[in-house]
Amino acid sequence: MSAVQSKESIDIQGINELTIQQYFQSLNASDYEKTASLFAENGVMHPPFESGITGRDAILNYLNKEAIDIKAYPREAISEILEDNQTHQTHIKVAGKVETPWFGVNVSWLFALNENLQILDVKIKLLASPQELLSLRK
Repeated sequence: MSAVQSKESIDIQGINELTIQQYFQSLNASDYEKTASLFAENGVMHPPFESGITGRDAILNYLNKEAIDIKAYPREAISEILEDNQTHQTHIKVAGKVETPWFGVNVSWLFALNENLQILDVKIKLLASPQELLSLRK
């Protein structure tokens, strides 16, 4: 076992996409510069309860403020490749859990990757009932 737990590889049942594995590894290691670098120049992150955050610098700033002590545990994923004459995108939906110092909650991530395997878009959704979300407040 590695001495640094957060640097261990991420095993997500159903996919073997390096960009997605690096996203979770770098996020869990608090290496937000690496996480932000996985996005396309104008990539967008859609965190829960926030409007879209566009661009690597804005994503990095957001993660430095809001992702401290958050650990993501992806479990399984499905992947779909969409192609037309102009674009090639891979859509990957990941299900898992996020742990914070205050609570844990089931989450889904919906990634869109471009032909260069950069993240164009990720939508992060909490999978909890309104009652469960209200109980998270302390």
